[in-house]
Amino acid sequence: MQTYSRRDFTKLALATVPAVGLAGALSPTRLLAADAKPNSRFAGVQIGLNVPYSFGNPLMSGDDILANCVNLGFSGLELRLQPIESFLGIPADLVPSRGAVPAGAAGAAAAAKLSDWRKSVSMSKVAAFRSRYEAAGVSIDILKVDNIFKMSDAELDYAFNVAKAAGARAISTEITKHDDPKCNENHRRVGAFADKHQFPVGYHGHAATTPAHWEEAFGLAKFNYANVDLGHFVAGNNASPVDFIKRHHARITHVHVKDRTKNNGGNTPFGQGDTPIVEVLRLIRDNRWNIQATIEFEYKVPADSDRMKELAKTLKYCRDALV
Repeated sequence: MQTYSRRDFTKLALATVPAVGLAGALSPTRLLAADAKPNSRFAGVQIGLNVPYSFGNPLMSGDDILANCVNLGFSGLELRLQPIESFLGIPADLVPSRGAVPAGAAGAAAAAKLSDWRKSVSMSKVAAFRSRYEAAGVSIDILKVDNIFKMSDAELDYAFNVAKAAGARAISTEITKHDDPKCNENHRRVGAFADKHQFPVGYHGHAATTPAHWEEAFGLAKFNYANVDLGHFVAGNNASPVDFIKRHHARITHVHVKDRTKNNGGNTPFGQGDTPIVEVLRLIRDNRWNIQATIEFEYKVPADSDRMKELAKTLKYCRDALV
């Protein structure tokens, strides 16, 4: 299976055409008994999965995502908006094109049409999508929204309403780079909508993100939160994220669980890098914080394995750390 960088994944996800039914994108091996519902909450800590990103397939339908999560035993998710919009029937000509967004008048016209479609969506259909997941024993805890800073005011309201209708307790999105002149403007504007809806937005950090970057965003809106990527934090800051999590646990929507090495080192199988995964999981457990520990699969799949087997290993690693 082809793998994608985060940037490529986002571009392809934004180019997803509506899809229905089970396409068997990963041909998953059943890892859970046919009559069992998934349960990835261990010792009070919800272990989640970032999807469809962790499956390496940005075009995966909502049905395929659900089937694979049930097979693996994941009961909580961070789900991207695109599979929901595909289920809602977004017209193919309104899906952002692969690659660059059209410039000038063409781009403005396309954005306006997309905004109009989003304003027409019935939240009851989002609730129907949610019901399918919950009936299978899977909750959508976090809704990932790409390109949120480019959304119109009406689309921002739409994003928060979709998140609530889907049963999520927070939105996640990529933090603006600190050297971007629109950094504070972006976080202030989206934060104002988060405050309006009283609904957290967790800004996902990368290796270049420092504690001060998140703390600056916290000061711009009450519901500006952090999505702390444990591996990126260690790789970029050459330090453990534990102190930051202790100080700001009330402003953290979820953590991304992956293992990396210091000095901007690469991703490794869990337990082979410098990331204190076990310590963070037990910190959440012992303090009973409402922080989902969301596995984000990024290390290279070994030649003698496959992605589903490796995902099962990551879930077992987290479970063994907690119970």
